[in-house]
Amino acid sequence: RYRGITHSEIPEKILSSGVKARIICGTIDGITGPVKDIVTDPEYIHVSVPAVTTFVHPFPIGHTVLAYVIDGHAYFDNERNPFSHEAIGGNYFDFRRDCRFGPESCILYERKGEEVKITTEESAARFLLISGRPIGEPVAWYGPIVMNTQEELQIAFEEFEKGTFIKRNTWGNFLWIQSIVTKENDKINPPIQRETMASSINPASTLLKKR
Repeated sequence: RYRGITHSEIPEKILSSGVKARIICGTIDGITGPVKDIVTDPEYIHVSVPAVTTFVHPFPIGHTVLAYVIDGHAYFDNERNPFSHEAIGGNYFDFRRDCRFGPESCILYERKGEEVKITTEESAARFLLISGRPIGEPVAWYGPIVMNTQEELQIAFEEFEKGTFIKRNTWGNFLWIQSIVTKENDKINPPIQRETMASSINPASTLLKKR
């Protein structure tokens, strides 16, 4: 199911370390976001970490956890060893391996460990921290739409082209939006490259970066 949440409904928690967390879904330090009662028990938190600060957040074992960096740079791997994970360089002559992650990087942790630790140094960092219990269903993905099968994906694109992708509920006075998409998405979102990283907390994580 899909829910509309306004800016004023999202609580902000400022921790003693100075970290600011806007909690859309999940709980930090006793503050719970407005999106609740979801079967996969997700968390969706907008985190701002000041310079020279460490943010630690626990997760249930087995949950999928990812972080998407909006701006700034931070360490998402306690080892801080750029050779502890597989990586793809920016080009053939790229010899620089940096274990810090910056804007438009997506760190996908392996489903092990009970917490993640993010540390900043000279600059602050802002990122989305997202997690949830895996449902184990097949994924069919193309462009902005994600379904379970290629057949469902084809139907979704046909509905989008016909203008029937947005559904009304049984009362007819609210719109259920299956996906927030625009025809410009493929033009403005370049391909991504894949890197893998190891973490002392969640080993063999995955990093996605825009080229």
